[in-house]
Amino acid sequence: MANTTVVAATALRQFAFFDVHPVKDAHDLASSPEIFKNASEISTVVSSSAGLLAADIHGSIHILNKEFVSTTSWVAHVGGRVIHMAERMGVLVTIGEEDAVRGSLLKIWDLGKMDKRNQAPVLLRSSKIQPSNKPHPVSCFALSAALSFLAIGLADGTVLLYRHLDQSLSPTASLTALPKTRTIHESSPEPITGLGFRELPNFTNTDAKDNNLHLFIVTTNSVYLYHVSGKGSGGSSVLLDDIGCGLGCAVMDWRAEKIVLARDEAVYAYGLQGREPPYAYEGYKSSIHTHLNYVIVVSPPTTVATTRKLAAQAAGGDGDASRVTVFDMENKVVGYTGMFAEGIREVISEWGNIYILTNNGQLTRLAEKSTSAKLSMLYAKALYPLALSLAQTQHLDESYVADIHRQHGDYLYTKGDWDGAMTCYLKTIGWVKPSYVVRKFLDAQRIHNLVTYLQELHALGLANADHTTLLLNTYTKLKDVARLDNFIKTESRRSGATESNGDLPFDLDTAIRVCRQAGYFDHASYLAKRYNRHEEYLRVMIEDAGKYGEALTYLRHLGAAAAESNLARYGRAMLDNLPEETTQLLIDLCTVSGPLTIPEAEDTTPQQSSTPANAPSYLSYLALSRAPAPEDKVEESKADEEEDLTEPQTTQPGVPTPSQEKRPSPTLYFAHFVDHPSYFVRFLENVAARRWGQSLSSLPSSLPSASSDENEDEDSEKRSQAAVWNTLLELYLDGGSPEQQDKALKVLTSDSLPYSYTRGLVILWEKLGMYEDVLRFWMDKHNALPSEPSASTEVVQALVRYGPTHPHLYELVLRFLTSTSELLTRHQADVENILEHIEKERTIPPLGVVQILSRNGVASVGLVKDWLMGRIKEARDEVQTDQQLINSYRLETNAKLKQVAELEDPMHANVFSVTRCSQCSGQLDLPSVHFMCNHSYHQRCLLDHETECPLCVRQHGVIQEIRRNNERMADQHEVFLADVQDNGFEVVASGFGKGVLNMTRLDDVAV
Repeated sequence: MANTTVVAATALRQFAFFDVHPVKDAHDLASSPEIFKNASEISTVVSSSAGLLAADIHGSIHILNKEFVSTTSWVAHVGGRVIHMAERMGVLVTIGEEDAVRGSLLKIWDLGKMDKRNQAPVLLRSSKIQPSNKPHPVSCFALSAALSFLAIGLADGTVLLYRHLDQSLSPTASLTALPKTRTIHESSPEPITGLGFRELPNFTNTDAKDNNLHLFIVTTNSVYLYHVSGKGSGGSSVLLDDIGCGLGCAVMDWRAEKIVLARDEAVYAYGLQGREPPYAYEGYKSSIHTHLNYVIVVSPPTTVATTRKLAAQAAGGDGDASRVTVFDMENKVVGYTGMFAEGIREVISEWGNIYILTNNGQLTRLAEKSTSAKLSMLYAKALYPLALSLAQTQHLDESYVADIHRQHGDYLYTKGDWDGAMTCYLKTIGWVKPSYVVRKFLDAQRIHNLVTYLQELHALGLANADHTTLLLNTYTKLKDVARLDNFIKTESRRSGATESNGDLPFDLDTAIRVCRQAGYFDHASYLAKRYNRHEEYLRVMIEDAGKYGEALTYLRHLGAAAAESNLARYGRAMLDNLPEETTQLLIDLCTVSGPLTIPEAEDTTPQQSSTPANAPSYLSYLALSRAPAPEDKVEESKADEEEDLTEPQTTQPGVPTPSQEKRPSPTLYFAHFVDHPSYFVRFLENVAARRWGQSLSSLPSSLPSASSDENEDEDSEKRSQAAVWNTLLELYLDGGSPEQQDKALKVLTSDSLPYSYTRGLVILWEKLGMYEDVLRFWMDKHNALPSEPSASTEVVQALVRYGPTHPHLYELVLRFLTSTSELLTRHQADVENILEHIEKERTIPPLGVVQILSRNGVASVGLVKDWLMGRIKEARDEVQTDQQLINSYRLETNAKLKQVAELEDPMHANVFSVTRCSQCSGQLDLPSVHFMCNHSYHQRCLLDHETECPLCVRQHGVIQEIRRNNERMADQHEVFLADVQDNGFEVVASGFGKGVLNMTRLDDVAV
């Protein structure tokens, strides 16, 4: 059986997951810790919650801290030695020998309480282990985690069990009061070499199949399982395997779920179901230990040469060289292998490290490398599955696991294994950005892998609009209609979404857009119709597929509200392709309050009849900058028109009475009929007949008014009626046929039809330049309906258009706006603007404005107070300026008169004190000439026989020329009278100032 086991064993890879560090004494860094210098005296070392427990052959126990310094020590077994010990929940159980006692002695200590007499932990119990008269040594023992069970194995093959040990440790009981032992196994003459409790699983582990407590029993030749507690407990032990192990070669794993055996051919693990696959590791094993998820095996060297070499190195030693191997049983790797020439005394697992105590007292620490460092080692050897297993064992965060999958995928990608790489990338969804993966598979050769990734993204609800676009583009590029159908027609919900949400695993708008771009109009229309995207459905059917008939039927089913908005967008295209059906739909939409029922007989084939070509654009307010549509090809006959006007459409029988809804205004659809005048006439005539009961077929003296819907506003209805008949009148006038002219005449001669051709009148007046008539027209409109504000507003707007070129209109509008208090209140800001314009352009004098505003009691002084104060201030400033000019002129006149008097006085001497020539500005020297005007010159600077001052004669010449011009103007009476007619007062005042009106003329005065 052993050979078969070895063949089936699993080979293990070797790595250096641990760093080796020697441990030195806290007080002497050149040597190992003091307590381990005599390693041969150390009997056992175990870890505990209080620290490291070290026992010697003299019966003493020491509690060591992290620096391996004894903090507490006491003699546990007087005159003997400690053989075994274990600690649970602060309670220490020791088994040892004493000189005064024959056989082994069991003692239980409370490490949390100290005896003040001897400074040792309180001894709770002390009892002799002797199931029979003949004592046998204790080979091993096991203590449950809850301190409720204690199992002791003897060298004669007997196993003793203490039940409810924790309940028997009350302080009031006797020192020897322990539960009665029970012999649960006997295998003489095979000694017991290992015991271990299979602990109850964590209470959070609801998937555990067995919640009972079991005990593994190992002998030299067999492995047994005993049911300690729970349902079915208390029977005999069950043989699991007929392979045993030596003493010290059996240990429970770190989860206390399996027992691990070290044999010469392999390492075995046993669970409740028996033996599991072994791990190949041949050679003699001295002992086995556990450290976290690792199993530590101590064994001698595998070859004789190695043994002799190590023995030679151990000078003075006993030559018992050993090898330490650290296994990771779950990940099937060897984390460390090292040789110790001096031999191994103890292997300790404490404080997250492995400590190895050699026979010569040297202590070595094996520190596990960081997880990232271990993963890097695995990455370097491309052992990504092993790295993943290691991450799961270490319970790393999902982000680390995803990163391992990413690196594994990158490795496979570089090797050309696209499928394997994609398998890894799929496991990174949610942690790695999708763009990282998508960019790698955009090539056409890897597009199938890309599809797989994008599908998984959508299935997990992590796709965005870009991913949907890419996936659908991929489907269309591959022309995989089947997968495209399966994708867009899926009814699956997003991950975690409730049924009420109805979320799709893709972005609906994006899916519709991509299907349209790729030419898959049926798929796009399916999505739009399935999820009530009415606008998208119509856009696909009309703009892309060109299925106008289906779009028209869909519009009827939508109802009036939805059809109204969509016809406003697509009505023109529908009329171009299905003019007959679309016109009928528009008629029903504007005249029916309720569902738009489908007519019983609807001919979808447009009629072919000739119409006048090149029909001009006839509606001035429909100046649309659109490309010309196909010419209208249908013209209704007179009989059909009369029938449509006199027989309104009826709803289908059996249809419930629709709820009253507000019908849209017909003016919303006028623009669609620009290139279809005959259908436009039919639409308008039918709407007028069926909505308001107005028709030209038999025009009475007074047409009956149709009953209006209570939901519809009366004013808006009146405006719609006026717009319909105004447009009809324009169409009749534009048609040119005798029949249409007769209809136009009927409209114009009717006193009951609500047409209003106001815009046409205004255009005519504007072309004739009769702007004042336009203003008076709107003023008359206001006087007819004073409560209607639109007429007075039109007056103001007309003034803005015509006023800059016709200033006299401002006075007319000012009189109108101040005629009533209501107008003044409504247009007070406009009145202020008019006054500012009048002042700016000086079209009306301030006195004229005051006379206009004071003709009635409507305008108050407060209205023009600021304006009048500004005008008065300006007048005062002008008077003050004129007064200053008068004073300056008077002073100048007096100075001139005084100068003339001095010149005329022969007795007045004139002194010439000028020192520079007035001509060349040089120093004046003889001979010089002096004039009475106080100008002096060099004689050489004057011309010969020059008797007048050159400077003064030029100035006097200008004045003489002005006087001569004024005298000539006095004889031109026609020019003067024409100027007086334009601005009389200013011209008369200027004439007096220039001397034109003087009775006598002064002779020229020579200087």
